[in-house]
Amino acid sequence: MWQTILAGSHRSIPLRARRSSGLRGRFAVPGDKSISHRALMLSAVCVGKSTITGLLESEDVIATAKAMAALGAYVERAQDGRWHVHGLGVGGLAEPEIPIDFGNAGTGVRLCAGLVASTPIKVGLTGDASLRSRPMNRIITPLEKIGARVDCETPGRLPMTLHGARQPVPITYRLPVPSAQVKSAVLLAGLNTPGTTTVIETVPTRDHSERMLAAFGAEITSELNGDERHISITGHTELTPTDVSVPADPSSAAFALVTALVCKDSEITVENVMLNPTRTGLIETLREMGGDIEIAGRRMSGGEEVADITARTSALTGVNVPAERAPSMIDEYPVLAVAAAVADGTTHMAGLDELRVKESDRLAAVAAGLEANGVKVRTGDNWLEVDGGKVPGGGLVKTHLDHRVAMSFTVLGLVADAPTAIDDSTIIATSFPEFTGQMQELGASIEVLSNRT
Repeated sequence: MWQTILAGSHRSIPLRARRSSGLRGRFAVPGDKSISHRALMLSAVCVGKSTITGLLESEDVIATAKAMAALGAYVERAQDGRWHVHGLGVGGLAEPEIPIDFGNAGTGVRLCAGLVASTPIKVGLTGDASLRSRPMNRIITPLEKIGARVDCETPGRLPMTLHGARQPVPITYRLPVPSAQVKSAVLLAGLNTPGTTTVIETVPTRDHSERMLAAFGAEITSELNGDERHISITGHTELTPTDVSVPADPSSAAFALVTALVCKDSEITVENVMLNPTRTGLIETLREMGGDIEIAGRRMSGGEEVADITARTSALTGVNVPAERAPSMIDEYPVLAVAAAVADGTTHMAGLDELRVKESDRLAAVAAGLEANGVKVRTGDNWLEVDGGKVPGGGLVKTHLDHRVAMSFTVLGLVADAPTAIDDSTIIATSFPEFTGQMQELGASIEVLSNRT
């Protein structure tokens, strides 16, 4: 078991990507990050041992694994790559000795806050510079309604100290903005709260928490009431240890799929990709743009539908992406913007409020990266418009400690007229440590530079 939590300074290592063609082969995508976080957390509040196969071993997920260990669960990685978690039962988490550092893991820290909010322990939560800049009021508000008390050094920001409720009370909480993280935090808090805790959402968001809670034996229901969905969980139900097989992450698969579409004479297959309907907005959009995308071998794995996806070089056309599609592809907009830069015509993307509060202000970072490489863009508070057809390249992209910005503009460099530079390649390890190496194996011209700029 780990005895220390994440620590250490960050050293940036730049990267340069050059125009490439003929990228062919199979692309191994790591396990889904959302599923990995949730599998570790729910295993930690079972009584007994759960085994997780295919866990994403990225910095974000390792931070969650260390957090569960700090809260008293026994967490170990076997030599065969499987992870075993010996849980403490609902309400059994212990007070950690030192604050828990989640690094860059926004999902990890928000869901963990929900998990401990209904347990009478004090937990310090912090993260890296990027995570400390992200808003936490969206989870603080409902967790305080349940009975937790949250103290922040800077209002609504990490680091914060969470004092779990001694007598938690069930609530009915209507999400003010669509957010699977907030929904999940409230449902996890409901595990150790007597009675029924309900979340109401007017726009569908990722339902991984609901599916996995049910798989672990929680009493959870999801019902439509007019245009609203009511998700309710009954507290004080013991969870059953469960073996989880983590499917491949569709958000990570997106980079290989877009690469195949935009690079000349390319065909890439990604296997075992999760096709949860709340996560397939990018595939739908790329097909509308004219993308040649084939889905084969649909099957079920761990309660989620998975399949093998093949993408081939295609002539893309700009489209209007409706705002209501945003929740199903919110993490994929940076790489969609790359596809839009290559597509003939203009692509308009709406409903992007959530991009303002990701690992960076992703909307601003994506627009700045495109402009630095000669692509014409226009932005508003919650929209992005890209004029495609030609990518001059030659610019330096500032990632702002955002892994998806780094990977997206690496893809841009593979189709730009002049090489594209990324200011920091190390941040890619947050979600996809093997990304650069696998792209190089496919034939991508990517050079990791020294620390000198």
